[in-house]
Amino acid sequence: MGYHTISVSPMSPYLGAEIGNIDLSKPLSNRGAEEVHQALIENSVIFFRDQDIDIPGLKEFGRRFGTLHIHSGMTGLPDHPEVTRIHADENSERVIGEEWHTDLSCDPIPPLGSILHLHTVPELGGDTIFASMYAAYEELSDRMKAFLSGLTATHDGYLAFGYRYPDRQYNRTVHPVIARHPVTGRKLLYVNRGFTSRINELPIDESRELLQVLFRHCEKADFQIRFRWRKNSIAFWDNRCTQHLAIWDYYPHTRSGYRVQIDADQPVSA
Repeated sequence: MGYHTISVSPMSPYLGAEIGNIDLSKPLSNRGAEEVHQALIENSVIFFRDQDIDIPGLKEFGRRFGTLHIHSGMTGLPDHPEVTRIHADENSERVIGEEWHTDLSCDPIPPLGSILHLHTVPELGGDTIFASMYAAYEELSDRMKAFLSGLTATHDGYLAFGYRYPDRQYNRTVHPVIARHPVTGRKLLYVNRGFTSRINELPIDESRELLQVLFRHCEKADFQIRFRWRKNSIAFWDNRCTQHLAIWDYYPHTRSGYRVQIDADQPVSA
């Protein structure tokens, strides 16, 4: 299927595309939703500029791609529990997403994707970096691919959220280290610094060292794209095959917006 209702401009060899000819403040047609989904699957993360939408509009856009996910580690808005506020200013001591991660990989079925709309951004800084886990897998040596095949890793929500609410219970889930995307069928590397605590089939010391090697590999600049936010930009990423990192280089300025996440029917599989 080609693109007839939107324009798609790829931004790097591995991932990322800017979507044009679309106004998300208006209802999205079925064909438009199909083409946005196609662009997401083909590019792993897609970006929209100049989208002045409110919280109900953001939720409606997200619902075109599935049921909205309730965040297992953060509390949503009082009137919109599916929506999380992403906010940092001069009073912030830490910011959400300042470590490489795949959103909620601690969940039994992590979200299919995340949609972030920022209405307030600093004049400079506050970029988000995305990395392709397809590329991370493909660039492993054949011997390393063979070694990792069949291994599993534990993903622990306490690593990401325990500093905020240390007395809460968080999800802890086992996923394959080498996984397969449920739609594309492509293999990908599925460990991340934010949530992955150990490789289960190895002694703890070997697990610790190997995870550090894999984390550094996932975070190579070769696999990345860096997105420069502007007011009313939106990023929509496929959470199954990407990692991302929020750059906190804008203190004490404000960066603020809202995010929804979309339920997946199934997790990545071995």
